[in-house]
Amino acid sequence: MREPLTEADAQPAGGGRRVAFFGGSFDPPHLGHLAVARAARAALGLDTVLFAPVGAQPLKPHGSTAGFEDRVTMTRLAIAGEPGFAISLADAPQPSGAPNFTLETLLGLRAALPPGGTLFCLMGADSFFTLRLWHRAAEIAFAAPLIVASRPGQRLDDLQAALPEGLTLESLAKTERSASGVEVRTYSLANSAGDRAPFYLLPGLNVEISASEIREQIRELAGAPFGTSSTGDAHLTGAVFDYIRARGLYR
Repeated sequence: MREPLTEADAQPAGGGRRVAFFGGSFDPPHLGHLAVARAARAALGLDTVLFAPVGAQPLKPHGSTAGFEDRVTMTRLAIAGEPGFAISLADAPQPSGAPNFTLETLLGLRAALPPGGTLFCLMGADSFFTLRLWHRAAEIAFAAPLIVASRPGQRLDDLQAALPEGLTLESLAKTERSASGVEVRTYSLANSAGDRAPFYLLPGLNVEISASEIREQIRELAGAPFGTSSTGDAHLTGAVFDYIRARGLYR
C-alpha cells in the first residue's frame, strides 16, 4: 500500500552539517542508486544523503513512467534502514506545473542548512554527461560542489568536455581512500570570473544499471505468478520490487 507523504518528508535538509542532494527520477530507485550514495557517504564523510525524486524534469518532457507519490514511496522503501539516507521533497512538483531546476533546488536547500553546513550535489556519470544541457548549468557547481560517480577509466579530458561552456577543471593530484576503501579524487573547478569550487570524482564505480531496462523487464513479467524473479528484480530491493508488483506499475 502506498504510504502518504508526510510533513517530515517535506523538510529540505537532513540532519548533520555535510549534506548531499541526490536528485533524479528514481523511476524506479535501484541498487545502482544505493551504491552511488553509499560510496559518496563513505568517501566524503557525509552526514546525510537526500534522495529527492524530481517532479518534472526539464530534459524529460514526457515525464516519468510512475507518478511522483509512487516514486517517493519506492525511494523511501529502497533506503529504509540505511544510516544517513533520507527522503526530500525539495524537488516536488511545482504548483504551477513548471519544471524543477536543480540550481533553484540547491539554493533553497543551502539556505536551509545550519550555520557551518556544507551542501554537495551528488550525481552519477550519466547525469553528469548531460550537465551542459541543464538550466544555468555553469552556476550549479558553485551553489553546491559536485560529487560525480564516474565509470572506470574516466579521463580528465572526458570530464572537461562534459562541463558547461566557460568552466575548466584542474587536477590537484589529490587522491584519498576512505576507511571502507572508497577512492575519491579532488579537482578544482573554475569559471571565467575566477571563482573556484572543489569537484569530487568517485572513480571506478562500475554501476551499469538502466532504469528503462528494469521497467521493460517488469513489463514482460506482467501476468506471471507473484514472486517470479527477473534481472529487473535482481537490481531492486525486495521491498521495491514487491511494491511495483502490488501496485501494477510499469505494465
